Amino acid sequence: MTEPIRVLVADDQSLLRGSFRVLVDTAPGLTAVGEAGSGAEAVESARRLRPDVVLMDIRMPGMDGIEATRRIAGSPGTAGTRVLILTTFDLDEYVYGALRAGAAGFLLKDTSPGVLLAGIRTVAAGDALLAPSVTRRLIAEFARLPGAHRPRGSAPEGLTEREREVLVLVARGLSNAGICEYLRLSNGTVKTYIGRLLNKLGARDRAQLVISAYESGLVSAAREAGG
Repeated sequence: MTEPIRVLVADDQSLLRGSFRVLVDTAPGLTAVGEAGSGAEAVESARRLRPDVVLMDIRMPGMDGIEATRRIAGSPGTAGTRVLILTTFDLDEYVYGALRAGAAGFLLKDTSPGVLLAGIRTVAAGDALLAPSVTRRLIAEFARLPGAHRPRGSAPEGLTEREREVLVLVARGLSNAGICEYLRLSNGTVKTYIGRLLNKLGARDRAQLVISAYESGLVSAAREAGG
């Protein structure tokens, strides 16, 4: 029998924490292993409980969700824990920072229960929760940051031409299926390219591949946000 996905809920509002916990505990294949009311508690609980996924609020007293995410994602002891950010606004100014800190993706707090549960399963499986609409918001936020308008041509070194093509499509929000169709490659081949990119760029997941593509200049943030 497959072990359930273990979830830690971090939010400074006790009512929301309780609601999320009940939702997780009543879903097949998921179990809530703990709660945290602050970023510091989330870090401590993640180290102690070793959950598969942390549902992380951004705005919490003391240590916020971004710093907590950075510590969880950057610690060898919690390397296998994935952080799914829950935010109130889809254009939250902190979303980019959270993804840069190592979050696997983000969802809105008012998302439907089914979408939230599917999101937990997605990040637990090692995928990033970055739908095309989410990616466009990330691009728009990145384009507003200082230094975002870099000249083209400073792409990551050591990539083959095909790997660069795949990275560009990932950065534009295409799923593996979309990349397969666009490049006329098999699903297995695309997965192999994604794996190589993760390894070569030292990225944890798809979210960090998107960020790498824009920070390196391989893809123009200004052009993509404007298009």
